[in-house]
Amino acid sequence: MLADNVKQVEKHIAAACDEVHRPVNSVQVIAVTKTVSAAQASELVQLGITNIGENRVDKLLEKKQALKNEKQVKWHLIGNLQRKKVKLIINEIDYFHALDSQSLAEEIQKRAGRVIKCFVEVNVSKEESKHGIAVEQTEAFIKSLQVFPNIQVVGLMTMAPLKAEKTEILEYFQTLRQVQNQIAENKWKHAPCLELSMGMSRDYPLGVKSGATFVRIGTAFFQ
Repeated sequence: MLADNVKQVEKHIAAACDEVHRPVNSVQVIAVTKTVSAAQASELVQLGITNIGENRVDKLLEKKQALKNEKQVKWHLIGNLQRKKVKLIINEIDYFHALDSQSLAEEIQKRAGRVIKCFVEVNVSKEESKHGIAVEQTEAFIKSLQVFPNIQVVGLMTMAPLKAEKTEILEYFQTLRQVQNQIAENKWKHAPCLELSMGMSRDYPLGVKSGATFVRIGTAFFQ
């Protein structure tokens, strides 16, 4: 079942890439394993999905310990991070997908033992329930991060509202891509901003069509 689901996801990504004339290898899949066991996560790794994402600190640490022999795995913290937990996790991950405040950046700078690859979370849809920087404040926020040598802004992340229509989702994703391009043009050393983390199980083909370089997929693998 899992192998079939992986093939189905890969097929949909390939079709979306073909539609907008992108190479398939320009999109990386992050398996969001928060609802499944370490054994299932390991099975995914054996099937070639080597980016693993968790939205909770404790669960990521548990999975990383269980998969400690899987040296090829890249670990992504995709959920919001409380400052008090930064010290527990920041040196255990390869990517952090939810940087959204100066205070969090300060704590990462304080606790990180190396440069951390971060995505700035942008609240494109302006939902009050969502975390993230407002679109119009994103460039200034990222510029302000240049004082933190342990933070590298590799890209931007957003999530579309659960009940959004296809046209709305495309609009949100394309807006994020425009902001990403704008920031990348600055050629800031601390913020190359070449990546886009957008699209989940319900809308990842739309993310791919809009320029996503990382898509975060859970349900589509494990349903």
